[in-house]
Amino acid sequence: MILTGFMGCGKSSMGIKLSYRMKMPLLDTDKMIEKKQGCTISEIFEKQGEETFRNLETECIRGISKQKGTYVISAGGGLPVREENRQILKELGMVVYLRIRPETVYDRLKEDTTRPLLQGDSPMEKIRELMEKRKAFYEESADLIIDSDNLDTEEILSEIVKNYRKRQSAFLKKQKEKKRKLLVINGPNINFLGIREKSVYGTEDYQFLLDMIAKKGEEKNCKIEVFQSNYEGAIIDRLQKSYFDGTEGIVINPGAFTHYSYAIRDALASIVVPKVEIHISDITKREDFRKVSVTKEVCDTQIYGQGLAGYLMAIDYIFSVFSNKC
Repeated sequence: MILTGFMGCGKSSMGIKLSYRMKMPLLDTDKMIEKKQGCTISEIFEKQGEETFRNLETECIRGISKQKGTYVISAGGGLPVREENRQILKELGMVVYLRIRPETVYDRLKEDTTRPLLQGDSPMEKIRELMEKRKAFYEESADLIIDSDNLDTEEILSEIVKNYRKRQSAFLKKQKEKKRKLLVINGPNINFLGIREKSVYGTEDYQFLLDMIAKKGEEKNCKIEVFQSNYEGAIIDRLQKSYFDGTEGIVINPGAFTHYSYAIRDALASIVVPKVEIHISDITKREDFRKVSVTKEVCDTQIYGQGLAGYLMAIDYIFSVFSNKC
């Protein structure tokens, strides 16, 4: 939950109360900047200028976007002015704009000498001018706007929490409905199923395997892409592509590359999704060289000796990992 709004709107105090209510840590961008710089915001404005402070705000919100966890965030009053900052806020979560009237701001801050933008003559005029400039930016980034002048703390809290719960419920529902994206990779000679060593690999051809995996995808309501290549580089390229294309789980039968391709091993190690190494035959009962796998250590598990059904078992395993993470 991200609180935005003009200075004096109550972001800091409301952030503390929300933090307690929701049992989430509070991140206050102004306080984070002051702590890192070892001086107050007024001193940054005075010694380094507003532009420097705005750059620090962007640096701060970028840093927050890379953190894991769920937070209540109190954003500095001018932070949403930059387009990049607004985009980051929207990606972070639910943005709440606490909207108030200029008269309320003046009444709350008229004795506050720590606000660098309100020092000097005609503070009320500055408030009106700044609020008018920022109004569109606040509204553009907001998921929820609350006119907070005449509301007490509990009313504001209740409105924010109610909308957050509603948004969270919709998100979880959407996640459940979303099709998972899996990748099955087959290495050299797997396309020769039904032709090569039928006593070891069975009589069903490669199309049978493809049809079987497609049917499993329908049962699991997921999208499964099957990729096969007899070339090491092509398999590495496809693995690297999966890092960027939203792949959520990988089943791989590296074929003969299992026993010596450190390049495929390194590609697999770079991708942090559930991964299963699959072998159709029981490699523990075959030639000694087949008992060695340089890739299994970077996979979550290894399945062998189950025939083509091993692919289905691998897909089930990946879905069990998904379930355990929920």
